[in-house]
Amino acid sequence: MTLRRTIAYVTSGLALAVCIVFAWQNATAAQNCDAAATPGVNWQDCDKKLLILKGRDLSGANLFGVDFTSTDLRNSNLLTANFEKATLVRASLADSTAKGARFDKIEAYRTDFSHMDAQGAVFASAEVQRSNFQDANLTNVDFTKAELGRAQFHDANISGSRFRLP
Repeated sequence: MTLRRTIAYVTSGLALAVCIVFAWQNATAAQNCDAAATPGVNWQDCDKKLLILKGRDLSGANLFGVDFTSTDLRNSNLLTANFEKATLVRASLADSTAKGARFDKIEAYRTDFSHMDAQGAVFASAEVQRSNFQDANLTNVDFTKAELGRAQFHDANISGSRFRLP
């Protein structure tokens, strides 16, 4: 066998191995939708509507694009969780800890964020119309370009937070 032919076989084998690894990773990501609510769980793009997840620890979880419509997440640990592009319509995150969490570009109409500790969280470009932030700790939160129509901030601590329009 010539050196050129050997190199071609090895290169083809490596390319096939890389394709198999990528396909396996995508299948594994889809399987995580059945994973339990634990710290660091990867539920990206999963359907978690109408669930009771009260008091769960989802710290550091990848919740990108998850549909949490009408889900109960009260009293949960959401520390540094990534909710980017998630749907939280009529969900409840009341009394949860979400320090440093990412809520960029979420859809969260009529969502209950009351009494939540979200210091340093990011709500950039979020749609949180008619949501309740009563008594929430929103110190140093980024609300840049967020849609806040009729949202309630009664007794919320918004010191150091950024509210910039588009």
